Amino acid sequence: MDKGSSAAVRAPERARDELGKPTALLDLSNFDINAVLRGMQLTLVGAHRALQNPAMFTSDHYKQAAYAVAVGIAIRLVVSIPIAMVKITIWLLSLFVSLETVTWDNSLINGLDFMAEYVLQIPFFLMVLMRYMVPTLDNLFMQSLHWVDLTYTQKHKHDDQGQLRGLYYPNFSQYGGATTVNAKKNATWTAAYAFLNRYGRKALLSLAIFALSHVPVVGKFVLPAASFYTFKQAVGTGPAIVIFGTGIFLPRRFLVIFLQTYFSSRSLMRELLVPYFSRVHFTKDEKRNWFRNREGVLFGFGLGFYILTRVPLVGVLIYGIAEASTAYLVTKITDPPPPVSEARQYAQSQQIWRNKHEILSLSLANLDILQTPSSTDTMH
Repeated sequence: MDKGSSAAVRAPERARDELGKPTALLDLSNFDINAVLRGMQLTLVGAHRALQNPAMFTSDHYKQAAYAVAVGIAIRLVVSIPIAMVKITIWLLSLFVSLETVTWDNSLINGLDFMAEYVLQIPFFLMVLMRYMVPTLDNLFMQSLHWVDLTYTQKHKHDDQGQLRGLYYPNFSQYGGATTVNAKKNATWTAAYAFLNRYGRKALLSLAIFALSHVPVVGKFVLPAASFYTFKQAVGTGPAIVIFGTGIFLPRRFLVIFLQTYFSSRSLMRELLVPYFSRVHFTKDEKRNWFRNREGVLFGFGLGFYILTRVPLVGVLIYGIAEASTAYLVTKITDPPPPVSEARQYAQSQQIWRNKHEILSLSLANLDILQTPSSTDTMH
């Protein structure tokens, strides 16, 4: 075949490729909107299920609830102290210099408040840090997992027991790493150090991006570019381009809140899943695949609770409910665990969310109808 004929044959192929590019650019398969909405729905369903658990209303949990509210008040005080000090300094300055005709004092106070709440996310940081200082949330997760199993078996007590899904609590209670007091303390400190390291890097990056956004001329492109980079892998190139183009015309304040809400929702979800990942040990790649396969529903679940945790004073209390609700979520996005002797095979098998289509398509009232066989059955 001569060169002219080869070019003629390749021309239609190139045309088909070009026609296919817009579809690829707009592909949202990695961040299904339906999955995000289902995740937000599971926020409410999970919270409702958790609050039905009688074990949530014991004297110990009442003490924890009161402690959580007290911590919430303390967090608000810690955040407000620097702003209060600035206000006192400005007041002292006003005794010697007239500030009636200037507005920089109000701008400074509002700017500090915005930096603490959204750029550095200090209230969110202090709230999440509490799980490492008072590590009782793991027990709350396991209690809720036991309650989910109990309500499931009661709901299907008249069904064929051989067709029901396996239970989560009995085998998960056998999973885990550290058993001695010292080992648990070391594991807690290691996890706390990793959290502080992650937050420190994100805080520095947020400060750098926020500072660069004030640079003349190029500054208005910094936050949209950060948005594009953030969302490219999550939702695809096409939607990320739309976000970039829209971001150029949006106020800086809105873009900062938008980006930090996204990052904080994802961070919150990872922290809520600590009890699960402390028992099921994945390699780095396996864990990345696990999150990637469930990205939409995890973001929706995390976003729902992130919004609720921003309620002043009771945010820490909501965080405890979120942890309890995560147990319900785990039973919908993972398979029941096999005996601990098969933990490694189980971790490998969970990289794929096998019942994704069913969970996303069923109505909320019928989620428990889905009867997932034990992962032991799927591995053999």
